[in-house]
Amino acid sequence: MKKEKLIYKYKRYEGSVTSAKKEIPFEFRLSSRMILDEICFQYNKQRIEASINQAIASGNKEQFMQSSEAFKQFIWE
Repeated sequence: MKKEKLIYKYKRYEGSVTSAKKEIPFEFRLSSRMILDEICFQYNKQRIEASINQAIASGNKEQFMQSSEAFKQFIWE
C-alpha cells in the first residue's frame, strides 16, 4: 500500500486580527471556588463566635440567643 503524504501550504491571512479568550481550566476554577468558600465560612464562623462571646460578657441574653441560632448552621456538619 502506498503511503499518503500531507503537504501543508501556509497562506497569509488577509482579514482583521481577532484575539482568542483563554479559558481557565475547570480544576482551577473549582479549587479556587472551594478555597474562597472555606475562607468565607471560617470568617463568618469567627464573627459569630465573637458575637456570642460579646453577648456572654455583656450579659445580653437576646443577642446571645440570636447569635447561637445563627451559629447552629456552622456546627451542623
